[in-house]
Amino acid sequence: MRGKTFSYLLVTLQFASLAAFALTGPWLAGTPWLLAVEFGGLLLGAWALLSVGPGNLHILPDVRAGATFVRRGPYRFIRHPMYAALLLVGAALTLDQPSPMRLVALAVLLAVILVKLHYEERLLGAAFPEYTRYRQETKRLIPFVY
Repeated sequence: MRGKTFSYLLVTLQFASLAAFALTGPWLAGTPWLLAVEFGGLLLGAWALLSVGPGNLHILPDVRAGATFVRRGPYRFIRHPMYAALLLVGAALTLDQPSPMRLVALAVLLAVILVKLHYEERLLGAAFPEYTRYRQETKRLIPFVY
């Protein structure tokens, strides 16, 4: 299963995981350091959105027709800052209010994001010749690590 159906499945699973966080506890971490992690994730996500611009923004991992290659903002350091932002927020909420549902939601979110970013990287590599070099110079989700 590839193409739009696969892309829609990944996005649906991602949003289902995010909904599970929203429905299973508070939306803001109560522990100060976890609240800082959560807000760090939100700030990273906002920075990524501003950097990518509205013309390139696409909820599906597919490369939008007419898209341009973005390497500014947080994309200078990691290839998938929006995914990193979601994981930071999800981890902060799960650690602050652990429950079986939140643990499952975080595990599903992590699995979906890993599959989605590998799929998206194949598509970006096919669309942008400079993506191969960019992959060699940056990490996926965590600067200097992965």
